[in-house]
Order: sequence, then structure tokens, then C-alpha cells
Amino acid sequence: MSLTVPAPIDPGASLIAGFPFPFVEDRYRYSTNVSPSPSLVTTPAGQWGAAVVDVDAEYRRELAERKDILAKDPGRHVVLPHMRGAAWDALLTLMHELAVAYPGRMSLARTGPHRWLWENRVLDEVLEFTYGDERTLPDEPLGYIASQVQDDIVLLDQRADQLWGDAGVVTFAADWSFGFDVGMSFLEIHGPVPRLREEGIITRAHEFLKRLQPHQPYRRTNWTLTIGRRLDVSTELYPEWGPDREMIQRVDDVTFGRLVHLRVEVQHLIRLPESGAIMFLIRTYLLPLEHVAKVEPWRIRTAQVLAELPEDMADYKGIIKYKDRAAAWLQASGDLS
Repeated sequence: MSLTVPAPIDPGASLIAGFPFPFVEDRYRYSTNVSPSPSLVTTPAGQWGAAVVDVDAEYRRELAERKDILAKDPGRHVVLPHMRGAAWDALLTLMHELAVAYPGRMSLARTGPHRWLWENRVLDEVLEFTYGDERTLPDEPLGYIASQVQDDIVLLDQRADQLWGDAGVVTFAADWSFGFDVGMSFLEIHGPVPRLREEGIITRAHEFLKRLQPHQPYRRTNWTLTIGRRLDVSTELYPEWGPDREMIQRVDDVTFGRLVHLRVEVQHLIRLPESGAIMFLIRTYLLPLEHVAKVEPWRIRTAQVLAELPEDMADYKGIIKYKDRAAAWLQASGDLS
């Protein structure tokens, strides 16, 4: 039996420069770690965070991958009936964010009381639509806007003093299943995460989200390790990628550094202005350890975080079998430089 990872790619200078390195200290513990967005973050390699929605060199490739995943598994796209209005709200909000961040490549203009003209020059698309009329779109509103952004999208309805994951398009899940979670409460969805309830983190996050106001986006980061440049590590596909966690231990050091990736999610939290739903955006970035190691502060800190990470957290993240080797590999990379 051999590794089933996709062929690795060179991330290129622009993707390294824009990589949202997640560690702010030498140890990692769960926290709400939210901050206003957009706000620029400078790193030893470059910068990130200037826009709520990031469009990078992987834009076309990742959208094509999402289209392929949805064709094979339409269950990754679910909008419960009461969330139709929120889906329209998400569409217009994201189009506005894109147009503001990338005025030379995307634009949104009102052409009538409920008519809008959307232009995406990167994809060579022009669409005039009537807000609220699905017949004027090539897809359901959330499905269409998911074809324009690299982020996964989850919409949370707020009712009975709780938040409920009642709509979304999620094709790049990290060891979870949107199809399983849809319709569950925010607290239920995060129930399996170790330490969150005991330390009161999930309750504080829930209360924070319920207090979110329109036009005041926040963001946070999350991270894990992934073997190969595999965006879709959903539980639905576990038989394809799960065995790689065992097989990676048998490869040589050069292959190990090339295949093990630091996987970072930049998660945006946005109260939609019309529907009042909360839009949860999940943008995934992957950088192989061999490139992490080339940025010395990243190499040192990632090695320290992995070496110190408690076993229950490493187990939940699915990296317990190889996180010590990853830490040692990064430490040794400094010794060889």
C-alpha cells in the first residue's frame, strides 16, 4: 500500500508571501482569537489580511476543484428552505467585498431597483440578475457565489437564543462533514473538540457570535497538518486520505518535508445586513514543511508548537502519529542550514 496524496505543486513566491502563518507564540491552545477584519498582518515572508475575501494565484484551480467535488457529491451544498433569504444576502455581501478588494478584476453595479450587474473578469463572467429571483441566476444564490470565492461558506441562523448551521457550501472540510452537521446547533457542532467546553471557550465564542453587528467583520485562524496538497479531507473521503497518516511515517526525510503541509484556515465571521444570519467563511491555505522551513522564524516556532502540543489536541487534529516527527524534521532543517 502506498501514499494516495495528489502530486505536490510548488506554491510559488506569491503564495508563500501571502501565507497566513497562524502561531503568535511558542505554544498553542484553543482560544477565540478573533480580531477585526480586514487588517493587514506583516510576516517575515510578506503580508496577508488586507481583504475579507482573498483571491490568489490558486483561484481558478481551486474553483475548478470545488466544481468537480460538487458534481460528484451534491450533498456538500445544502440550503434549508428558511435560509433562502440569507443565501441572497450572502451573495450580495460577497460580491461587494470582491468588488471593493479587486476593482480592476471584479465589479458590482446596481442597474435598477432590484437589478444588479456582476462582472468577474478573472473568470470572464458577466451576470445581470434580479435580487430575490433565482431564475436570473445560473444556480441557487449560495451555490453561485461559492463559484466565485475560494472560501467554504456556512450560514448560521439565529433563533431561540442559539445559532444553527442551516446552509452552506463546504468542499474543503478538514476532517469533518458539513452534510452531517447541517441543521445542528453551533454548540452541538463543536461538542467533540477537546477542552472547548471545559475551559468555557465554546460558550464565549457562542455569545460573541450572537452579538455580532452588520458591517463589522471579524476573523480568526485555525490550523492542522495535512499530507499532500489535499484541500478536501472531509470525513466522506476518509478511506482515501486516512491511511496516509500511517504511510507518511515510512517515507524518507526529503519526501516527508515535501508532503506534510501546514494547513491554515482563515475564518471570517460576518453578520449579514438584511437577513441577520451569520456568514462563516473558511479559507484554506496549504504550505509544505519544506517551504515553512525556509522562513527561519516560522521553522523555529512551528517546531516548538508541535513539540509542545498536548496529546489530546494532537489526537483531535489527527496528527498525533506524525507530529513529533514533523517537529524533529523542522528542528533538523535548522541544523542542516
